Amino acid sequence: MTEAKLAIVALIDAKADKADEVKALLTSAQPLAVEEKGTLSWYAVQINATRFAIFDTFSDEDGLTAHLNGKIAAALLGKADELLASEPQIMTADILASKV
Repeated sequence: MTEAKLAIVALIDAKADKADEVKALLTSAQPLAVEEKGTLSWYAVQINATRFAIFDTFSDEDGLTAHLNGKIAAALLGKADELLASEPQIMTADILASKV
């Protein structure tokens, strides 16, 4: 198994009346994540009624960059004005330790 060295953590706040649509968009994005060769793991989670997060892992910068420029980001950012209460917080991180 390839070692995960980098991660993206994205915090997403849906408009109160659009949370179900954000949930559906994130759920439907899973097959797109599977298609990404450089994405080792991908999680979409719901934190509360309107807050969601995405956590992804990568072995290198190429995989991370491809994901940031990929179909999932385009789908989410393409509907940001309609669905989101604020701009997503997208942070990159170095993985210090993991258990998979």
